[in-house]
Amino acid sequence: DVHDGRNWLLISAMPGRDLSAAAITPQQCIGILATALQLLHAIDIRTCPFDHSLSNRLALAKARMEAGEVDEDDFDEARLDQSAQDLFQLLETQKPDGAVLVVTHGDACLPNLLAQDGRLSGFIDCARLGVADRYQDLALAYRSVCDDFGEAWGQAFLDLYGVPQPDRAKLAYYQLLDEFF
Repeated sequence: DVHDGRNWLLISAMPGRDLSAAAITPQQCIGILATALQLLHAIDIRTCPFDHSLSNRLALAKARMEAGEVDEDDFDEARLDQSAQDLFQLLETQKPDGAVLVVTHGDACLPNLLAQDGRLSGFIDCARLGVADRYQDLALAYRSVCDDFGEAWGQAFLDLYGVPQPDRAKLAYYQLLDEFF
C-alpha cells in the first residue's frame, strides 16, 4: 500500500520464537534451519522478481560505503581493524566463480527464522530476499550457528542442508559481503 509517498506492508504477528531464543536443542535448531533453507531454495527463481546477484549486491555495497552507511564499528571481530574501503577491495579481488542461483532470504541468521512446537513457523526480516547464490544464505546461517553453538554444529548444519564439503572461500566471501549491510 502507498500512503503519503511511502510504501507500507501490513502483516500480522507470526507465532513462535526466533531460533536463537527458541526452547529447542541445537540439533532441533539446525534441523529446522536446514529444512527451511532447503524449502526456500527450492522455489523456482523465475517466480522471484528481486535480483540480488553478486554484481547487484556489490554495487549496493559500494554505494552504501560511499554514502558512509557502513558501520565499521560493527564489523566482525576479525575485521575491526580494517576500513570499509579495505574490505571492499577484498570483495572486488576475491569474487567467487560460479553460482547456484536460488531464492535466498539474504540474512538467514537464527534470529530471522521463527519456530513453534519444534517446527518452522516463518521467516522475518526479509528485506534482502531475492535471487542470489545459495552461499548468501549458507554463509550467514553457518556463521550464526557457529556463533550460538560452536563450529561442530555449523558443520552439522551444512551436512543436514546437503553440502558436507562446502566451499569455504564462498562462506568467507559472503560473510565479508555482509559487513556492508
